[in-house]
Amino acid sequence: ELLHRLNIPERLWQLPPATFSGGEQQRVNIARGFISDLPILLLDEPTASLDAANRTVVVELVAEKKRQGVAMVAIVHDDEIRHLIADRVVDVTSFAAAA
Repeated sequence: ELLHRLNIPERLWQLPPATFSGGEQQRVNIARGFISDLPILLLDEPTASLDAANRTVVVELVAEKKRQGVAMVAIVHDDEIRHLIADRVVDVTSFAAAA
């Protein structure tokens, strides 16, 4: 179901992800993370290398996990995506300047 939602064509399902494009690899990695029932997810630029349609799918997946009570920590440089998925924002640029 996740591979369908993330627009990974069925013809690719039996191939090694290393042969996929960057965006396809990113979507496979997202599917791997979101298939779990873990209580916390760590997301590092979850929408990087994705087109608008797939960014929307990832935002929906994050919302679904949030409704299930999953905690998430995400590194997000895209202001629009951050606004769509974040409940709290920690700006670490001030921490980097102090170091």
